[in-house]
Amino acid sequence: MLYPVRRLDRGQVAWFNFALAREMGLIDAKAPDVMTPELHDILIDTFSLQIVNEWDQNFGAPIPARFLKSMPYMATRYLQLQHADKQGRTSGDGRGIWNGCVKHRGRAWDVSSRGTGVTQLAPGAVEAQKPLKTGAGEYGYGCGLADVSELLGSAIFSEIFHLNGLGTERVLAIIDLGKGVGIGVRAAPNLLRPAHLFLWLKQGEREALRRGVEHLIQRQVENGDWNFNPRSADRYRLMLKEIAISFARFAARLERRYIFAWLDWDGDNVLASAGIIDYGSIRQFGLRHDQYRYDDVTRFSTNLNEQRGKARQTVQVFAQLVDFLESGEKRPLQKYLNQEACRIYDREFDRELRREFLLQVGLEQAEAELILAKEPRRVERLYSAFLRLETSKSRCGLKKLPDGVNRPACYNMRRVLRALPGLVIQKTGWTKPGSEAILELMRSSFAKRYDLKLKGGLRQRIDEFSHAYVEFLRQVWGDHVPSPARLRQWQQRVQQQNLENRLTGNASEYMVEELIKARRRGLSYNEVRRAMELLIAAQAPQARRATRPVASDSPAGQLFSRLLSLAQEFEEDI
Repeated sequence: MLYPVRRLDRGQVAWFNFALAREMGLIDAKAPDVMTPELHDILIDTFSLQIVNEWDQNFGAPIPARFLKSMPYMATRYLQLQHADKQGRTSGDGRGIWNGCVKHRGRAWDVSSRGTGVTQLAPGAVEAQKPLKTGAGEYGYGCGLADVSELLGSAIFSEIFHLNGLGTERVLAIIDLGKGVGIGVRAAPNLLRPAHLFLWLKQGEREALRRGVEHLIQRQVENGDWNFNPRSADRYRLMLKEIAISFARFAARLERRYIFAWLDWDGDNVLASAGIIDYGSIRQFGLRHDQYRYDDVTRFSTNLNEQRGKARQTVQVFAQLVDFLESGEKRPLQKYLNQEACRIYDREFDRELRREFLLQVGLEQAEAELILAKEPRRVERLYSAFLRLETSKSRCGLKKLPDGVNRPACYNMRRVLRALPGLVIQKTGWTKPGSEAILELMRSSFAKRYDLKLKGGLRQRIDEFSHAYVEFLRQVWGDHVPSPARLRQWQQRVQQQNLENRLTGNASEYMVEELIKARRRGLSYNEVRRAMELLIAAQAPQARRATRPVASDSPAGQLFSRLLSLAQEFEEDI
């Protein structure tokens, strides 16, 4: 859908991602990370925009020509399960527009903005069955604006996830328009969602679907993300294999890292390249809170355990899509339940899940690959013993939360993994830690007194895990304990993979409040940005992103200290 767009000529830059801008070729590689007046004005002129929607065109005051952009901007249609129409005719970018495409050094980047006004694809507009004025709030998901707090949270989490090797959109800029609302500019090498393609499949529009799939293939190959000839006769099958592998790895990483992303088969909240888009419902848990469900008013979300199946269903729909393109016949989705791509997905998911776990245990990439190939049974024995403790839930039952429900996990198993290297190695060799010591490490803020009674089944599960852990490491490194240098490297990897004071969803909400308060108190943009960048770098130590040190008593240093305190306070939360 094409919309005229107007310049707002107002707002303050609340975030600009200098690192991303350099990757995209938008600023000079040697330019300092300083928000100059000139840069600020260019960002406002480029991104402080709002669509002239149907309400504006029918009922709004005339807009002077000097404020109108010369070309229309598009809002895209895509399938969304929460809409009444299940074929994508009325759903898609409800508050966003696409700014265009940037190409730099052979790599293309899509750029889009959210918070730029309500479109006819918004759920509220569909419910109202009439044009809505941007900013009006009488219909849910119908105001067309974005909260600055939500945008700041997206900027922090997306950059952390990117540095930690997870596929995601990234926030290029945030424009604060005042009164708590703003515009978020996001970028990625490919912002296409599976849902952009699935609506044509649902509608039986084979030619439109073919054009969309060809675009996806061309972009992924040109960017170097897929390695096959985009004009080969079997390109659709090759695409399907890439989709199966990438979604399997993505879903496995989400599960092992306790990241809730509300995956579903419609392919809405995910990139076609297998990555996160739309951080409104993204949560990173401190413990394995795999029974948390988000309350979306009309329905509850999936939970962490169900994301594997939902990602598989997405692959299944892609299999149906490819068959429709090749044969012209749209067969029932159930026919593709055990299609080859789904079997590839299952194998790759199980393998990636265990590879991620071995990295959390502290193995190097090459060691993890080798042990998975040579000793799969030993890996399975250790992983199963670990899961029996990690997935344990408090007896308190399901609890209602402000944004959903959850039955909390009992034990902090990431802390156990952090501490075990120092417990299993003694001067005399390998030793199995006592159950009491491991239980003390496992203790979480959600565990009740009866969850911590060391008797019967719990003692047996702890003993099985500690025994499997020591025997596994003996198999990897032999009976002789690692040298001091190798032990230090192992401990460093474990610390990085199981980060202390890990940022959770609840912690990020309080952090964003602190950032907004700091700006209101008069802290400069550059000081707030420095604190944000220090926080991001601290949450991805293995990425080794260079950050200029700041004095602890400086405004940025003091703000960073407050943010770290919040991370520590809520590190076991949802």
